Amino acid sequence: MANKCFNISSLFTMMYIINRLMSIVGAPPREWTRLLPHELQSLDLSQRMSFDEHFISHASTDFGSLVRSIPAAVLNPLSIDDIVSLVRFSYNSPSPFTVAPRGHGHSIRGQAMAADGVVVDMRSLKGNADRIRVSTEFGWADVGGEQLWIDVLHACLEHGLAPKSWTDYLYLTVGGTLSNAGISGQTFLHGPQISNVFEMDVITGRGEMATCNKHMNSDLFYAVLGGLGQFGIITRARIALSAAPKRVKWVRMLYHDFFAFTRDQEHLISIKGLDYIEGSVMMDQCPANNWRSSFFSPSDHHRVTTLASKHGIIYCLEVAKYYNIDGIDEEMELLFDGLEYARNFKFKKDVSYVDFLNRVRSGELELQKKGLWDVPHPWLNLFVPKSQISDFNSGVFGGILSKNSTNGPILIYPMNKNKWDESTSAIIPDEEIFYTIGLLHSSGLDDWESLEDKNKEILQYCVKAGIKVKQYLPHYKTKAEWMHHFGLKWELFQTRKIKFDPKAILSPGQGIFN
Repeated sequence: MANKCFNISSLFTMMYIINRLMSIVGAPPREWTRLLPHELQSLDLSQRMSFDEHFISHASTDFGSLVRSIPAAVLNPLSIDDIVSLVRFSYNSPSPFTVAPRGHGHSIRGQAMAADGVVVDMRSLKGNADRIRVSTEFGWADVGGEQLWIDVLHACLEHGLAPKSWTDYLYLTVGGTLSNAGISGQTFLHGPQISNVFEMDVITGRGEMATCNKHMNSDLFYAVLGGLGQFGIITRARIALSAAPKRVKWVRMLYHDFFAFTRDQEHLISIKGLDYIEGSVMMDQCPANNWRSSFFSPSDHHRVTTLASKHGIIYCLEVAKYYNIDGIDEEMELLFDGLEYARNFKFKKDVSYVDFLNRVRSGELELQKKGLWDVPHPWLNLFVPKSQISDFNSGVFGGILSKNSTNGPILIYPMNKNKWDESTSAIIPDEEIFYTIGLLHSSGLDDWESLEDKNKEILQYCVKAGIKVKQYLPHYKTKAEWMHHFGLKWELFQTRKIKFDPKAILSPGQGIFN
């Protein structure tokens, strides 16, 4: 790719770019032509284009707090046209600069950053009218890519509807989750969020606005879904809806036998009846509750930790069933018939639908009060084939992680491959059932590298043991690693990149083509 335009050695190119960016922000170009590059940071253009230290600093980091990458500027768009103009200008420039859309900044390893480029703060569009529009007739919602899922939920509930597929944490943007996959306990039933999209409006790396769906511009449609931001910026998505329930029966069952735990999980995702299935791992000396949810009462907490101390590791099967009219307890007990959880270690809750979906928020707010939310998060998310999940358990849960204390939830639950559309860019294992593993570590400001070393040890173990894992929210440093990740899809992924973003302008923080 050509050198980025925000290079001080290219003064005349810079001055030309400044004039063009000025056409985006709407002030007279003559006010910019007098400026030298070193004066850019002092310029007050907070409405749209900003070189202000506050905006730059905010766009230089993310939730992971592992990477810092400084952009040359931040665009705070007031309209979609602002973004189109920016990307189109870069594409037409003799020295294109990179552009990275940023939603809620919840990426882990700098995926939404643009070193020496322009970060687009998509949340600036949030206040625009009609950015969430619900059709009760057709059962969909047209949603801006910058919208948070929590806001989508509340807007749809006004019409008695709700999206079918969710993420555990709702303070993420629609464009952000659709660029990855969007998974949670509903995925076994409805597929990931990318399997529940009818249509999108996308700004390609050529600066072209396109509407796409399965029948129109289908190559772009499938490329963008799970495409890690490499092919376009999602400005609108048409999301599938269904009738929203009022209440949720929420149950957790504990196991000390991993084989019984996974057998029961796989059984439950193969039958009808439940709306949500997840699981987690609890280590000795770790609290039963964590920031994802404070499910267990104080008295139950003691029982759970005692069980974990006795066995060293226990496993929690977590399920939920939605309802409107009570009286489904008997139906749920029939679903649980034959499950081999530890006797007397089944726990129940009855909560509102909103409280269930937004269960992570309360834990987040508590950590924010204690100053423990904005800390490094060296997370590792993996997809593991069903045939190799036992080897993963013995080597990772019973091996690597058992040797060291771990700080953060550990998720493990199965998914059905047939609920994923293989035409999308998302990468999953080639087995009909596979597990998602979420090692959601958090650390102090100075000790996160030890957790990163642990992540590397886990990945090295998988290679040596022949466990064919695929990273979810992937992070690699070499082209060879990316090619291995995409496997047979690499050639198509590369072809789509050349077609929709030939100058590698978009989402450079992924490190795939930059």
